[in-house]
Amino acid sequence: MWFVYILRLKDDSLYTGITTDIERRIEKHEKGRGSKYVRGRLPIELVHREKYGSRSEALKREAEIKKWSKKKKEAFLLKHS
Repeated sequence: MWFVYILRLKDDSLYTGITTDIERRIEKHEKGRGSKYVRGRLPIELVHREKYGSRSEALKREAEIKKWSKKKKEAFLLKHS
């Protein structure tokens, strides 16, 4: 199982990523061992997750979300909260 997740960071930016283990990945981010982008913007909040059956599906969805504007991401999060 693969997950696409969205984090809200300290500066109110949104970070999208994929993982097979959300709890472990969040822990890595919180300890500063995740992405460089997140490392400088702690603390973080998990605001959305989606489940996929394959890495390929998750990568496609991640790429789709990353292309969205911040405004579109915020509207999506409002709709799915």
